[in-house]
Amino acid sequence: MADLVQYYGTGRRKAAIARVFLRPGSGDFKVNDKPFETYFVTEQQRVSAKRPLVLTETANTFDVVVRVSGGGVAAQADAVKMGIARALLEFNAELRKTVKADGLLTRDARVKERKKYGQKGARKRFQFSKR
Repeated sequence: MADLVQYYGTGRRKAAIARVFLRPGSGDFKVNDKPFETYFVTEQQRVSAKRPLVLTETANTFDVVVRVSGGGVAAQADAVKMGIARALLEFNAELRKTVKADGLLTRDARVKERKKYGQKGARKRFQFSKR
């Protein structure tokens, strides 16, 4: 049996985790077995997710298969973006300079701050009363 050639990258953003597989092909893009346009509804999410492929001019070179879970759709789009960027580096390490200059390899560590005990929220306090 012939070996399947594919390049793998993991992307994370907030609670979203994307497992991205790049396979040589014609530019087919599937997210959780759904077409790309069906899964990412807004134009902003689509542009964000495809950014590494457009930047490196490899959009029609690979079929992209993504498994993404957790978080919201916007965070998932950013997770897919990072996963594609990492998979492209596995394909060709010389793309690193281009991808890194655009900030696609940087993990955005901003997550929701936890609620603290004795408070109404993460920072908000209960109303103070002197009397």
